[in-house]
Amino acid sequence: MVTTRSAALMRKISILLVDDHTVVRQGLRALLSAEEDIDVVGEAENGRLAVMLARKTNPDVVVMDVAMPLLNGLEATRQILKMLPSTKVLVLTSYGDDECVSQLMDAGASGYLIKQTACQRSDTSDSRSAKRERVFQPDDCQTPARSMP
Repeated sequence: MVTTRSAALMRKISILLVDDHTVVRQGLRALLSAEEDIDVVGEAENGRLAVMLARKTNPDVVVMDVAMPLLNGLEATRQILKMLPSTKVLVLTSYGDDECVSQLMDAGASGYLIKQTACQRSDTSDSRSAKRERVFQPDDCQTPARSMP
């Protein structure tokens, strides 16, 4: 049982939300803000802004869409992880093809969730990403599992 004092001392997981659809970001913020151990530190509607906000907020986790204007999620993931290697990127997208998953794994993504099923898994996925665990939906990915750091 967690006491009120120890809960207050618990460090919150800071999360940056990145999606070009406002309604998705608002929905994720509402869902995640209900969690005591999560702090949404910012929102970005494109990859370029995501990189700038990541530099400014140094989040534990970035929830990243793939298809976005100005800079796509794959390239934004690469840039953020080069700049902030301890940050974890959890990709939340509509794309579930093997090539996309493989490219994101190679870029260093810590997890990959399909938007259609993410609500059922987002709270545990964010916590697992922050704890340096990789999160992938095996039923959405036919690529054989590879050794992951």
